[in-house]
Amino acid sequence: MTADWAEVRSHFPALRRWTFLNTASFGQLPDTAVAACARHFAHRDELACHDFVSWFDDADRLRGLLGQLIHAPADSIAFAANAAAALSVLLNGIDWRPGDQVVTLAGEFPLLPYASHALARGGVEAVETSWERLSDVLSVRTRLVLVSTVNYTTGFAPPLEELAGELRRREILWFLDATQSLGALPLDVARLQPTMLAADGYKWLLCPNGATFFHVPAKVRAWLRPNVVGWRSDRGWRDVDHLHHGAPRLPESAERYEGGMLAFPLLYAMEASVRMILELGPEVIAQRVLSLAAEVRETVRRLRGMADEQASGIVAARFPAHDASALAQALAREGILVAARHGYVRISPHFYNNEDDVAQLGAVLRRIL
Repeated sequence: MTADWAEVRSHFPALRRWTFLNTASFGQLPDTAVAACARHFAHRDELACHDFVSWFDDADRLRGLLGQLIHAPADSIAFAANAAAALSVLLNGIDWRPGDQVVTLAGEFPLLPYASHALARGGVEAVETSWERLSDVLSVRTRLVLVSTVNYTTGFAPPLEELAGELRRREILWFLDATQSLGALPLDVARLQPTMLAADGYKWLLCPNGATFFHVPAKVRAWLRPNVVGWRSDRGWRDVDHLHHGAPRLPESAERYEGGMLAFPLLYAMEASVRMILELGPEVIAQRVLSLAAEVRETVRRLRGMADEQASGIVAARFPAHDASALAQALAREGILVAARHGYVRISPHFYNNEDDVAQLGAVLRRIL
């Protein structure tokens, strides 16, 4: 079935006022997500929150949808405030030894190199390398590799299946940050088998800030201890009339990493956005995103700019003799939102964009240049 992209676009009110080509910074919220959040607040008023335990059933329903999206069991999904909080669970659960290495790709989103350098006080070495040299850099000292599905500046999407096979062979742990692709490009953790995957939902998943999930497979949960402890750290937490006292008996599922209350308004909004993505179909969305990105690249080249081919929704454009930040600001004054990152004009269309958006970008860029 062919998607009605005009009808889909109608659910994103911000697009009525802006030519928005900046999902790599922020995704736009569909009205269905806002409505889901509002329904939760109305429900609170109606029942005075006395049914709050049932809200966790709704969160479990969302775990199932997210599991469907990444091809993982629902019980492997946990929620966090952001990708940094999810990564900290992994970093604090590894028995680091002086001389261990953490490897990241050069130019990664700062979360990943910052996290690796933060381990230096324990004698852990942070190593940054290019994709081409990664295999040569890995050694018996490498304990963990941190990598993104798509580079936030260039749009480079590393061949993850190739990486996954190499890391399994060497028995190296790895963290996969899917924030810059999930919701735009399909992802299968059953094939990749990362030690942990995290995705902050405020970009391509079209969620509010604070709606983040992470995936921890059962074999990792067997050794990865929580670094947050709260009233939900015991597997009997649903019996709120008789909460367990004493040492917590950890749940088997990934909810063991949550500890306490969840950000329910954000999660209800997340559920609405994820449902939209699943109903449209990840493969259909990927085709739409990659097609629009290809049109953007062609537009850039017609204007004598440079844009490398990448298998992602991020187009990193350069225009000789023009400052990227100044260009982004000039476009914003014309109602066109893009970003400037490290000398590139970063243009990132999602499925809610259309060919008219790309044409408007080209027309205004031509005038500015």
